[in-house]
Amino acid sequence: MKYINLKMICVLFAVFFAVSCQDDFLDRPSQSETSTENFYNTKEELRLATAALYGSKTWAQWNNLAYLPLGDILSGNLILPYQGIDLVQLNTFTLSGANGRLTTGWNALYIIVAQCNTTIKAIERAPATISEADKNAAIAEARFIRAMAYYHLVMLWGEVPIIEDNLKLIETPLVNKNKVADGYRFITEDLTFAVKNLPTTDVKGRVTSWSAKGMLSKVYLTMAGLGQTGGSTRNQEYLDLAKKYAKDVIENSGLTLLPSYKDLFRTQFNDNPESLFALQWSATTGWMEGNLLLTYSPSNEINPQKTNAWGAPSPSYDLYLSYTRQDSIRRKVTIMLTGDHYAELNAAGGGYTATGPWMKKHIIGNEADNNVPAMSAIGSIEHNALLRLADVYLIYAEAVLGNNASTSNADALLYFNKVRERAGVDPVTVLNTDVILNERRVEFACEGQYWYDLVRLSYYNPIKAIDLLNNQKRVVFDYNKDTEIATPKDPIAIINPATVATFTLQLPATEIIANPKLNQPSVPYYE
Repeated sequence: MKYINLKMICVLFAVFFAVSCQDDFLDRPSQSETSTENFYNTKEELRLATAALYGSKTWAQWNNLAYLPLGDILSGNLILPYQGIDLVQLNTFTLSGANGRLTTGWNALYIIVAQCNTTIKAIERAPATISEADKNAAIAEARFIRAMAYYHLVMLWGEVPIIEDNLKLIETPLVNKNKVADGYRFITEDLTFAVKNLPTTDVKGRVTSWSAKGMLSKVYLTMAGLGQTGGSTRNQEYLDLAKKYAKDVIENSGLTLLPSYKDLFRTQFNDNPESLFALQWSATTGWMEGNLLLTYSPSNEINPQKTNAWGAPSPSYDLYLSYTRQDSIRRKVTIMLTGDHYAELNAAGGGYTATGPWMKKHIIGNEADNNVPAMSAIGSIEHNALLRLADVYLIYAEAVLGNNASTSNADALLYFNKVRERAGVDPVTVLNTDVILNERRVEFACEGQYWYDLVRLSYYNPIKAIDLLNNQKRVVFDYNKDTEIATPKDPIAIINPATVATFTLQLPATEIIANPKLNQPSVPYYE
């Protein structure tokens, strides 16, 4: 497959970006039948324009090829040795700029950026018959989603080019990387605009000002550690901002945790009140137009049309050990163990009994299980959340902990323990970094989060982050359902020791060939 560099991505979006969606607020005509000159003439047309930013071709490449590999395989949660050397390298820390998943992830995130840029510029040119408030609300949706893409770019690669005008990149395709601090400033500016201009409520699936505040709390928590490697101390101003925005969402949004952890990952509960930002997918048979996560199914028998189960990721022995025996609800929802029975998978056929340790999240069953006859394995209708209210609860707890070794702050414990209570596990009475990090791991495993948690830790305590990686048991395991004993196996290849450099991915080699300035020192984005 030929690579696509940044300039080519922007050319494609400046000229044409075909999308088609069939569900909920995503209903819209193909852009091949419209143009930016005649499309955005009413508020309704603005809404149709921003709808395309939530899924389909905008997010498909990231969701299907990079979301779990870079979030969960790289972090040591999952192992998938059967789909090429690229995924093995993620497990063994033997990456290079030639790794296909790194290149795919980079391109995928810049596809999202480019689509957002195109949409923003088109909205800015919309006629005066559309109110400024409606224009700004639509721009705010695009800026929220662009911020989400840049958040992943900066956390994965550190110094990256900040592109907000596709046409300028086409005219001047050789660009420098920008400073990490400027990347985060750009993200916070997009999110701050979204806070001010998004509504507090909207139709299910659309982001709101609460979504933006929740994400802003996460970004400030991350920024608090940036450059603070001297003594494991984080920037208190940013910690306070993270706490402020998280508490605002918790106390004033009216949103609550969904009572059942299992229901978070059932399509009947798509876009539930806990979901602050979820990708929107509809049933499709078009290649790389929909959600392909069902192709990670362990068996064709539980897939739509009984096909396209291409190989299931295995949970690592390290992830398995992260769950206590009491934490059985989250464990069974997240990973299968040999002998686990799932009545909801191929329900008409009597359910499914796991034949080994496999990933369970995102495996939602067949078309009958979801009451969608048109659903296929390459068109799952799961709206997978990239930001949940539970995340904001744990962000608040970590921001309160801040630079203390531990805390028994009542509010921090209250919201931290709400997450545990939903999971059926006992409350804790003291919080520290290890307790919070493990809680985040078991709550969000297989949701593409853990690598970013480790990168966040590496910003202010790289020694601890390196130690965590180097002491992981990044291997698959056998599980005996009768004795309930898990036996780790040998590594799938030699695992290199992690270093501080491990937390910053190499730039794709193809991008450096196309743009040699990426090898030069980064430059400020802001004067």
